[in-house]
Formats: sequence, structure tokens, C-alpha cells
Amino acid sequence: MSLFSKFLKLSRPLTSRRVHNATNPEGSFRRAWVLIARPLRWIYWLPLGMGFTQYFYTLKTIRGRSMQPTLNPDTSSWDDIVVFDRYSINFGQPIRKGDIVALRDPIDGRKMLVKRIVAVAGDVVKTLPPYPDAEVFVPEGHVWVEGDEPFRTLDSNRFGPVPLALLDSKLKYIVWPLDRIGPLRPPVFPISKKGVSRDFRWYSDMAAFEREQRRQSRVTTRSTTTTSHS
Repeated sequence: MSLFSKFLKLSRPLTSRRVHNATNPEGSFRRAWVLIARPLRWIYWLPLGMGFTQYFYTLKTIRGRSMQPTLNPDTSSWDDIVVFDRYSINFGQPIRKGDIVALRDPIDGRKMLVKRIVAVAGDVVKTLPPYPDAEVFVPEGHVWVEGDEPFRTLDSNRFGPVPLALLDSKLKYIVWPLDRIGPLRPPVFPISKKGVSRDFRWYSDMAAFEREQRRQSRVTTRSTTTTSHS
């Protein structure tokens, strides 16, 4: 075989590939589709995710110390990450005293606050400083909210009863840090086991129970629940 024939034989596959790619753009189209398919899938599912967080459940990071020791306790070096339930608020499920909620700041609507429901419509609350009146009647369509740490909180003792329309969601579950993961439970009187010394957890539970008793003692109950309005 002559040198020229060998050259033609070696060059034929390369020539064929070039001609094939030039005359049939299908391969190029497939490669382009692979590059854009993943972003398109994200765009496709984005409205569903946004709708879920807007109307059902959303994650929030708790900042500040106003809800200590329930949230962001001094014993933790992390900010709590929690699940908030928007479904309950958006679809008018009852709001109960003791619930922890996220709400729009009545003074600065750009901010969100996390507080505890202390009283609902029809209740009378014995206020704390700096509120100017010793007692307040909570009107229909309003709630009274406070932080668990009374000396580091911006709450109803400053801005008064809060319209239900400002409530955004209800705290359901702590997901971080892992040593505190789980649903929020109402404070209960801790029981000491016979022969077992009381540890830090027992004293912490007792402090939470006593705080709840003090909160309840300041409220004259005329109703136990109220309904949110979208």
C-alpha cells in the first residue's frame, strides 16, 4: 500500500466525524439540553417550594435572647433553628395561650418578632413596666404577647395588644442544635425519682414551670382560645 493510501485510510474516520457533526446538529443540541436541563428543573419546582413555605411550614433562625431559656439558652453556643407552622395561622386554627408565634413588629413592620401568647381576646392582663396602665383588657381580634426573658424583650408591655393580622406563624419544632431537637412541650412540674439526685435538667424544668405559673397568675381568664383571621 502506498503512503498516500495509508494517509487516506487514517484520515477517513476523522473526516467522517467532522462531516457528521457539521451536517447533523442533533449531538450539539443534546449537549446543550444537558447543560440547561438541571437549572430548568429547579425553576420548575421553585413555585411549589415557595408556596409550601408561604402557606404551610418554614424554617427560621432565632436571633437574640428575648425568649431565653426556651430558645437560644445560655447553655447553647448555637442559634436555634426551628420549624414554624403557617398553615395554622393562614387557615384560622385556634391560637392558645402559651403558643410561641412569629409576628410582624407593630412598631417596625419590616421586622419579625418571636414571642409567647400570654393572653387572648377577653382576658385581663396585669402588665409589666414600662406599660403605663396596671391592667389591660385584651380586645376582640387581639392577643397579648411577651418574651420569656422579661428584661430583654420588646413585647406587648411596650406596644400593647397585638392584632391577629400581624401573626405570621406558630413555632412547632426545634431542629437545631441536635441535643435539643424535638417539639416544644408546655412546662410541667418536674418529678424527682426516688434515690436520684436532682440535676441541672430538673432545676431548669422547675424554673420553666415557675415562670409559666407567674405568667398565668397575671392573667384573669375569660376565654381559653381565639381564632386567627387571614
